Amino acid sequence: MVGLLRKPRWSPYVVGIGIGVLSWATFYFMGKALGTSTSFVGAAGSALCTVAPEHVAENAYYVKEYGAKGGGFKPIFDWQMALDISLVLGAFLAAMLGRTFKAESVPTVWAERFGPSVAKRYAAAFVGGFILIFGARMAGGCTSGHGISGGLQLAVSSWTFFVSMFVSGVVAAAVLFGFGARRAGKEAGHV
Repeated sequence: MVGLLRKPRWSPYVVGIGIGVLSWATFYFMGKALGTSTSFVGAAGSALCTVAPEHVAENAYYVKEYGAKGGGFKPIFDWQMALDISLVLGAFLAAMLGRTFKAESVPTVWAERFGPSVAKRYAAAFVGGFILIFGARMAGGCTSGHGISGGLQLAVSSWTFFVSMFVSGVVAAAVLFGFGARRAGKEAGHV
């Protein structure tokens, strides 16, 4: 078992089976689909409830999403927040055990295309993260909510989301970093 934990990469089949079992457990024990983006929105909503409770009480969306029958508001820490924290800790632990962890502010691929500026890299990461969470909320779920849980349920909206996400990811990578053949030609001095 320790040997498996020290591998730098796991079989996608083993990981896929694990995610499937986790999804079953989530449906069975929590009565909800597996998802992660809702907890970030919940954290923002809880912060808003603390700062401006009157505003939250007057907004139908906030009352529906964050309100509780007892007059209070839902807690910030629930099973989804625990899942999000566990994902980060698990990824860190896997990188440490697999000896693949390395701290870098600007990845090599980014630096080759956009330069070594840490501020530019962090600004792009922030904007990208904002667009990602905004899109997830607009789509009614994130990659785990739509891609895993909705896909397991064969929901048409989830499969539409999943295909759109992959296509837009390929297009964005091509726009940002160029196509592989063109880039390989530049490196060889042919273009």
